[in-house]
Amino acid sequence: MACIHFIGGEKGGVGKSVTARTLAQFHIDREIPFQVFDSDGSHGAMLRFYGDFSEPLNIDAFESADRIIEAAAESEVNVIVDLAAQTSRFLRIWFKQNDLPALAAELGLELIYWHVMDDGHDSLALLDVLLDDYSDAVSYVLVRNHGRGRDFQAFDKSDAKARFDAIGAQIVDLGGLHPPTMTKIDHFGSSFWAAVNHRNADLGPALGIMERQRVRVWLRNAYSEIEKLPCFAPGTHTPANETDTQA
Repeated sequence: MACIHFIGGEKGGVGKSVTARTLAQFHIDREIPFQVFDSDGSHGAMLRFYGDFSEPLNIDAFESADRIIEAAAESEVNVIVDLAAQTSRFLRIWFKQNDLPALAAELGLELIYWHVMDDGHDSLALLDVLLDDYSDAVSYVLVRNHGRGRDFQAFDKSDAKARFDAIGAQIVDLGGLHPPTMTKIDHFGSSFWAAVNHRNADLGPALGIMERQRVRVWLRNAYSEIEKLPCFAPGTHTPANETDTQA
């Protein structure tokens, strides 16, 4: 079954694109076929870091958004949708006017919404809005992004979490990568694979030995969280015949 992963959170600066980049690298390293749609115009993070797998998405135009379903159904690949801030209204309209849950069931697709959170009040408040918008029409992954927050006790004790627990939402903890190391990767414009494997500074900017090790450990921990999700259970996906693991 192909899965469509909507990486959202509505609020800017919570780490949606880092989450999407990590999920894309997971697919590459696990040789799972996938396609990315970047809703942040022509300068989005996925187009920059994973351009070989990405195409731009205009979420408020049905003809553009329709490509999400077509890619998953026709090519039978997982789809990652990196949602820019303030796109939830357009996504909700597209869902409702096309009855996407019914269509996804007919096509054998799973719709998964990833809500990426920092430890602020806004991320918590948006949880109730999210559940009101989609109810049980999608599966949920709630991402506690420790790169954007350290104290998630308010979330852990919230009524919103209890509501999501009741419908089987999954919780993922994304650790924080050492900020100067992440800053270098962003300045280099490199994928996480390139950050770990590019070593020859004569061929372009490269991380140092310990920086590369930090990225390896961070990815390994992130992957262990992702692999807890039912959609990535062993045997769920068939590896691609040919996958460019050097993206």
